[in-house]
Amino acid sequence: MTYVQNKEYEINPQTMALVAKQGERGQVFTEVIERSESFELPKCPSEVVDDSCRYFASSLDGRLSGTKQVTSYTHKPPIVISEAMGIYFFPIISPKRKDCSWVAHKYIRSYKGEPDNTTTVQFANGASINFPVSDGMFANQVQRTAHLRVILEDRFHSSPVVDARGERVAETFS
Repeated sequence: MTYVQNKEYEINPQTMALVAKQGERGQVFTEVIERSESFELPKCPSEVVDDSCRYFASSLDGRLSGTKQVTSYTHKPPIVISEAMGIYFFPIISPKRKDCSWVAHKYIRSYKGEPDNTTTVQFANGASINFPVSDGMFANQVQRTAHLRVILEDRFHSSPVVDARGERVAETFS
């Protein structure tokens, strides 16, 4: 595992998870899991998510508010980092907590509950990570993220095309 001093990192189409880790002195840092590599950043995962949202002209608070507006989810809402790139993430616990890990929806291959009430997630590249949440909670987050994704993708693909006066010109079809 590589420790990256560079504090600039944007979530991208290769990012599978941002895992909260605790250092020897109690500080929280992020293990970034990408399809082909893993490395650590000296920020908590929600800071990395916020930086990435800002890179795409929003913020974590803005994305959380948007999800709440669209879905009415008030606790642990999933977010879209970049709709154009299909990057949807969900938090494992409250995103306000420094130890909140985030998971990319599209890379989950399978998950299963463990006897200790944790959930082991297998990703598309074969990597596995154990998260300290029940499989029921994890399943709920996966379903809620899929719901958000369908709503936003439907809106994107069925939006009317309008001219400069705001008048409908044509429908877009996918």
